[in-house]
Amino acid sequence: MTSLLKQLSGHAGRIVLALVFALPLVFMLVSSFKTDDQIFGDLGSLRAFLPVGALSLDNYTAMFERVPAARFLLNSVLISSITVVLGIIVNSLAAFALSRMRWPGRKIVLTVVIATLIVPFETFALPLVWWVNQLPLLRVNGFHLEWTTGWMDTYQVQILPFVANAFSIFFFHQFFQSIPKELDEAAIMDGAGWFTIYRRIVMPLSGPAVATVAILTFLPAWNSYLWPLMVVQSEELRPVMVGISYFFQLNVGWGQIMAYASMITVPILALFVAFQRSFVNSIASTGVKG
Repeated sequence: MTSLLKQLSGHAGRIVLALVFALPLVFMLVSSFKTDDQIFGDLGSLRAFLPVGALSLDNYTAMFERVPAARFLLNSVLISSITVVLGIIVNSLAAFALSRMRWPGRKIVLTVVIATLIVPFETFALPLVWWVNQLPLLRVNGFHLEWTTGWMDTYQVQILPFVANAFSIFFFHQFFQSIPKELDEAAIMDGAGWFTIYRRIVMPLSGPAVATVAILTFLPAWNSYLWPLMVVQSEELRPVMVGISYFFQLNVGWGQIMAYASMITVPILALFVAFQRSFVNSIASTGVKG
């Protein structure tokens, strides 16, 4: 009887916790189908979380008319996807060199990488703007190519500075440490090189870590707001998060804001649902090893 009560209380606690996190999302999604007057009229009751009243898709239609939402969405998908792919390759290679190979100073390098985690992005954002503005850039001018200076107002300025990530390197490093090094020795005896070991042995065994790093890389890339505001001026290059500011100019339409927020939240939820099992398994195994 006591164990049954503990189980029931545990389930009740998890349900309450799930509701705490789910209700704001439910309110956002439901409100995206209501008019502004109805949104404010339902705030004092449970109707705010229920799809009741005069529901329509007018907010979604008005959203696409007010901002180039499709273009913003395409930009964010492109930027986030490339950042994830390059991030997995670069960070896993760095972690492989730090965890599997033996060379002088690797522990010092790992310590420096971990130490950078305590530095907030805002502290080096302005110096980073100066540096990317000095980098060479190959542009298409008419029918020929020319070299110019400065990455401002480009796609690469939103991608390349965030490919290498200290936490991803550390996470891969911890996961790679859990893979028996005897596999490396056996592969070397068979004539395999380090890159072959990385490509044929270590990475195929690191699926959960790859899924976790993909999620943790995708989230900040998708949610990026401050950096695009600083380095992107052209509307056709802006990501979805910058588009939110459009709705607070002139007349504020809260139904449209909820529709836009719902649209940009769905990809994140879909990504987590798709990789949640690998995400949980990777966090658990890495935590045990660490």
